[in-house]
Amino acid sequence: MSDNFEFEKETMNIEASEKSITEDKSFEDSKKIINEIIVELFNNIMMIEEKAVRMRGISDLSMSEIHAIDAIGVGEGKMMSEVAEELHITMGTLTATMTKLEKKGYAKREKDPTDRRVVLASLTRKGELANKIHKNFHDEMIDRVMIDLDLHEDKILIKSLRNINEFFIKEYLAD
Repeated sequence: MSDNFEFEKETMNIEASEKSITEDKSFEDSKKIINEIIVELFNNIMMIEEKAVRMRGISDLSMSEIHAIDAIGVGEGKMMSEVAEELHITMGTLTATMTKLEKKGYAKREKDPTDRRVVLASLTRKGELANKIHKNFHDEMIDRVMIDLDLHEDKILIKSLRNINEFFIKEYLAD
């Protein structure tokens, strides 16, 4: 009986080891696939976004200019320092971008009437249209991502994307 028990115990250990190896391989395969998808997505997203915006009629803006338009947003205007902070760029870089956007007719800068030291950035009608076109692209992209997901899967995707974003912020953007 003791030999039989030892044999069964050894058989169970082998099966557990095989299962562990299979799970480890599956985990490693999943890691590899996820890495490939993220790298490909990061490499392609700006190109895809730029192409999609150009297909919608905006051919004279770079993606950094489009993202500046997005950061300025629609409304009464936003402090230049707020826009620069949102974009994680220097005031000098934003000033150069704003100069280009003004020349192209997409944005304008004005002194804040209540505090002349503050410069407000705002969009022209042309800038608001470009912003709307850009936002429509994002809406279509998100709709496509979510089309086949149920509520539980939406929550898992949101959690996963938050984790990735928090990792990058913590590791590369935190002061």
